[in-house]
Amino acid sequence: CWEVRKRNSSEWCRFVRSNPDCRLDGGFLDYLEGVFCVFPPRLLPLAVTLYALWLLYLFIILGVTAAKFFCPNLSAISTNLKLSHNVAVCSLTSPLHGVTFLAFGNGAPDVFSAVVAFSDPRTAGLAIGAVFGAGVFVTTVVAGGIALVKPFTAASRPFLRDVIFYMVAVFLTFLVLYFGRITLGEALGYLGLYVFYVFTVVLCTWIHRRQRGDGLAPPGPWEPEMPTEAEERESSGTNSGDYGEEYRPLLPSREPSLRILAAALSPLDYRKWRRKPWYWRLFKVFKVPVELLLLLTVPVVDPDKDDLNWKRPLNCLHVLTSPLLCILTLKSGTYGLYQIQGVFPVWALVTLVGSVLAIIVFITTSNEEPPKYHCVFAFLGFLASAMWINAAATELVNILRTLGVIFQLSNTVLGLTLLAWGNSIGDTFSDLTMARQGYPRMAFSACFGGIIFNILVGVGLGCLLQMTSSQLVVKLEPDSLLVWILAGALGLSLVFSFVSVPAQCFQLGKAYGVCLLLYYLAFLCLALLTEFRVIRLSA
Repeated sequence: CWEVRKRNSSEWCRFVRSNPDCRLDGGFLDYLEGVFCVFPPRLLPLAVTLYALWLLYLFIILGVTAAKFFCPNLSAISTNLKLSHNVAVCSLTSPLHGVTFLAFGNGAPDVFSAVVAFSDPRTAGLAIGAVFGAGVFVTTVVAGGIALVKPFTAASRPFLRDVIFYMVAVFLTFLVLYFGRITLGEALGYLGLYVFYVFTVVLCTWIHRRQRGDGLAPPGPWEPEMPTEAEERESSGTNSGDYGEEYRPLLPSREPSLRILAAALSPLDYRKWRRKPWYWRLFKVFKVPVELLLLLTVPVVDPDKDDLNWKRPLNCLHVLTSPLLCILTLKSGTYGLYQIQGVFPVWALVTLVGSVLAIIVFITTSNEEPPKYHCVFAFLGFLASAMWINAAATELVNILRTLGVIFQLSNTVLGLTLLAWGNSIGDTFSDLTMARQGYPRMAFSACFGGIIFNILVGVGLGCLLQMTSSQLVVKLEPDSLLVWILAGALGLSLVFSFVSVPAQCFQLGKAYGVCLLLYYLAFLCLALLTEFRVIRLSA
């Protein structure tokens, strides 16, 4: 499809429509046809600008969905199943809350993006570039930024454990790329290695707590500090104060259902709005539409509230909207628009059943007390938020591929730059904020635990879902020298940290942070020079 820009502008539209390689699988919008058929050639810069703005907004959708809806519901599920948060999220870095929902919330967009990218051989380079690119970015820029913001003593044993596991994962991926394929056993091996990682963390936690007498001693320099639950909720950004909970009266009062519905659907708190700076208000304006849609379609169960965030009229509405959202976003609405016996569409059946269930729930419950089956809404919210993330990730991959065609850029460089940077925004802000609040060891642990989840589950699950009974091999052939530079840069950065951190007796300061930042800048320059053929292998 890259050949389209080499043709005359009058032939662009016909070429895109007739070339099978230009078809975008999945997604609600055909971005290639839009830019080459809807916009005239002279307005190509306008089309690119609109696509870039839409790309930024997709990253906002991913971040808001993961932080405020996906992770809180996962927390509620783990609470109801009596699981440790560390085990439940399977996104561990340290045994003592080093990365609980923070790492998993930031990792969900990465994994969904990787799964979507692996679904098409033409965009597999995006997944490889994003997984490796995010790894380099987080282990250099984010980790180095933490050391610059707050020099600290790293947690020795968790750090060594995580770096070793991550180096093994990178080495396995390097072998897969070298042989150009991944088999069923290798894909299962990725997931098995992550399960083994989880088991190792849990075992180390148990042994360490036994040695410390069930954790009664203060944390030493070998382990990350553990904040209080209130501090953890504040740093993770999943507290419900954004929607005005801090101004609610202490004593409950009987309110009419319409007032409860209006208050629950308001993503904006006016008292908080008045005391926030202008840039926060500007960003909030962009987030309000997506937050309103999410509030309408995704229930959130909060175990930390007395009423578990039970909003009877809104939760009854969720019984209808959440299943409808799932069926209309699955395979970009293909299943939802399917007609049963060629007469009755599936979405209409879901609407009918959902309406009946919503009426039953409304009649049999009250506004003041959540029902005994309220935990079911956590599973429903988890599924609905996952479908939101999957839909946004599909659009994200398609628009990145379109930008690659327009600017003649490889999927790998788009993955290691735009996709990796966008998906790492959450890691960057969350970890640096945590470091400023006095928890640099916990933030540093999150750098490595989160990306272990991303590479093992992203590559393993992404390739596993593409295998069929007749095709148990997924081809992953590197399309350029850039892939090897990317893999080598990630491996070298891990080796550098693995050697230099113990050499400094785990005392990490500004010099370590500056070295990591300079390393990333050098890597980025090398990658861009390779992409633009300034550096290339001789024939």
